[in-house]
Amino acid sequence: MTKDSTVTVYSTQQVKRARIAVAAVFTVHGAVTGSFATRVPWIQDHAGVSAGQLGLALAFPAIGASIAMPLAGRISHRFGARTALRGLLTLWTLALILPALAPNLVTLCAALFVYGATAGMSDVAMNALGVEVENRLDKSIMSGLHGMWSVGALIGSAAGTVAAHTATDARTHHLVAALVLTALGLIACRDVLDIQSHPDEEPPPRFTLPPKSALIIGAVGFCAVFAEGASLDWSAVYLRDVLDSSDGLAAASTTAFALMMAVARIAGDRIVDRFGAVRTVRTGGVMATAGGLLVVFSPSPAAAMCGFGLLGLGVAVVVPLAFAAAGRSGPNPSQAIAGVATITYTSGLIAPSAIGSLAEATSLVVSFGVVTVLAFGLVLGAGVLRSADRMVAGSAVGAGTTTKSTAGS
Repeated sequence: MTKDSTVTVYSTQQVKRARIAVAAVFTVHGAVTGSFATRVPWIQDHAGVSAGQLGLALAFPAIGASIAMPLAGRISHRFGARTALRGLLTLWTLALILPALAPNLVTLCAALFVYGATAGMSDVAMNALGVEVENRLDKSIMSGLHGMWSVGALIGSAAGTVAAHTATDARTHHLVAALVLTALGLIACRDVLDIQSHPDEEPPPRFTLPPKSALIIGAVGFCAVFAEGASLDWSAVYLRDVLDSSDGLAAASTTAFALMMAVARIAGDRIVDRFGAVRTVRTGGVMATAGGLLVVFSPSPAAAMCGFGLLGLGVAVVVPLAFAAAGRSGPNPSQAIAGVATITYTSGLIAPSAIGSLAEATSLVVSFGVVTVLAFGLVLGAGVLRSADRMVAGSAVGAGTTTKSTAGS
């Protein structure tokens, strides 16, 4: 159990600045991902790996993240939340340089392992601080923070597209991007809340199984991320192979899905504040299930695109709310968030290959039937996110100040 330390007063303005700072951190984090994703073909050619070998290498970021994420809580305990985030985010932005330097499969796998490990640890640290700010503001902000991550990914992708179009060497592109994003990340971290652990508090273990609460909450996140990963990677293929649409229209379905997710996340906080996390996720689950059914029974490409759009709208806010619920589910928010993040990362890792394997054994229609069943799981499991509706008791924001608590309070 954590112990309360001597409180430090934060003014309302400081908490609001912290919200902006955390949003900027999320944007920087997303921009790294977008910058990397656009240069994967260049990295593949430079490393001289086949498509199958590239698929193997691209599993290593998730492996690295899953292994390293439990360490984030211990690092935050030792150094404090602000210092930990500053260090972990810097490691993540600088890790962008590594994959483009890899000359072969072995070094590419190693580079992507480090890339994923730093991504996962910084992800846990920034989500834990996001939950802390949300508690102090006494209103939902996590959906919007994840929306800013999507904005960052779009910005990074746009810059990467320009770099690829101009035939810029990815080593140069990623070096410049890493330095710029490192500087922006350090600036953003100056205003995040500096949560310190009590000196007598036991540090979290280096490696541990996720707490039971995280497993239950993570199961809901698993359903959402599986639907998200399946739709992002297979929607274009579905329209082309099942509904015989053109390549351009097929690609547009993926764009529509991603756009609906970004819009829903940015607008999601107001909806959550009005209706609560449980009702929001349950309604989203109904929308996602309807979207899945529309995809499965679609008579035309246009109808299928509408179905994928509904899927995007339905699952968009689930992961932010899962992190928020995990952050309030026990005495160690970082550990619980790391557990949920591990489960969702795993879901994102297995979804594309699981859909492909099932489609090969049966059909893509059957595969998205499974996605639809998992989407309905959001309707059934929404109640486990009830803790995301509970804000910190005794918040002093309305009075013009708020207190600085220990980590895990």
